Amino acid sequence: MRIETKYAGELISLLEEAQDVGLSYVVFAWRPQETDLQPQHLNFFEKLGEALDHLDLAAGNNYLPGDADYPVYYRHADKLLDELKQSNSLTINKTEMNRNNLQNIQEEMTKLGFSKKAIEEVQQKMEQGKPEFTLHEQVRGNKGLVDVTSHFRQSGQSDNYYLNKFDVALNTGKALEEGHRYFVISPHPEVAGKHLTRGFDQVSEAIAFFKEQKNDSKLAAGKDAGHATELAAMKNGKVDYVEKEFQKTFRTPAQTQTFFVDHGRGFTVEQAANLIQGRAVFRDDLLNLGGDNYAAWIKLDFDSPKDRYQNYTTNQYHMPSYNYDIKEQLERYNIKEMADEKKTEKLVRDMENGNRPLVTTEKDGQEITLYLEAAPRYRQLNFFREDRKPENREQFLKEPKLEQSMKLEKGKGQQKEQEQGMAV
Repeated sequence: MRIETKYAGELISLLEEAQDVGLSYVVFAWRPQETDLQPQHLNFFEKLGEALDHLDLAAGNNYLPGDADYPVYYRHADKLLDELKQSNSLTINKTEMNRNNLQNIQEEMTKLGFSKKAIEEVQQKMEQGKPEFTLHEQVRGNKGLVDVTSHFRQSGQSDNYYLNKFDVALNTGKALEEGHRYFVISPHPEVAGKHLTRGFDQVSEAIAFFKEQKNDSKLAAGKDAGHATELAAMKNGKVDYVEKEFQKTFRTPAQTQTFFVDHGRGFTVEQAANLIQGRAVFRDDLLNLGGDNYAAWIKLDFDSPKDRYQNYTTNQYHMPSYNYDIKEQLERYNIKEMADEKKTEKLVRDMENGNRPLVTTEKDGQEITLYLEAAPRYRQLNFFREDRKPENREQFLKEPKLEQSMKLEKGKGQQKEQEQGMAV
């Protein structure tokens, strides 16, 4: 089968990456006569049975291989790679790493909300010509620090690089000072008096590597290994010291999730950081198996086991059928910012991205500020004080005041009728 597509380089890179993690079977729905095969069309599976079950399910929905309006195909990853390479050899060979590739990568990173520092750093990494590399940054959250690791890989058929995924890890504890790193320092196995040192930008990676050591090692942080402050130590492979303020970070495993992206399309860094902290985000550019667009509120399901790829599954609340309009929810409450159109737009945007914006309202006749959080599952908003303790949302509703006013007017009317009756 010939599969000519302008996305050949991206597809080959994605297939090679899937094979690296044991995903050797591919099912994809695709209209060859209408569009090029693209990365978002592919569904990967570890086992043949899972792939065939998925294929049968699609066939049950009248998506029959090769003879329907929307055919569904099955391939082993090796077979699909061969077909792509044979069908697109000229296109692939002409593709090379250049300034256009760099510009595309940086535009995608900007769209996904990566930091300016990371966007600038990607150029240095690409110029080194390594087949793959990672970039690290941190996002401050209300529940801790979120480490972000973005993965870049060079195509097997050209010098072009692609950003296909990034990982987030939620850790408790303080952020490192600017220019500081984590270090795991261990004795050299062959040279007495010498030490081996490995540096890390992320605390979760540093802790994991430290715990794998089998000898007298220490975990430290600082500008360099020679001037680093000890955070934890082990003797004969057993941890015997953890600095007091570091204990919660050390003992609590990081919550992690991988987010896949396609040409800058996917969850942004901001949305991913909020999802791993347990909040919901709204997207209106999601695609179903058939490639059709849909909108939904999405939240990670921390109550269910992770999948075989060590990712949390998601709960989705589809719109408009689920009927959770965040602006309509906001309008139910006495929120000062809702009186300003621009502030309203920003408030809606912040909440759709999973943020906890600070708003102004009233309590007991006093103006106060509270954090807001979207709760699509219950079609509600959650209110929190600045110390993160929850507030009863009902006290900020507009309706109770209206009902109270109506009762007061009704009471005055009854009193007037009684007075008139007495006068007669």
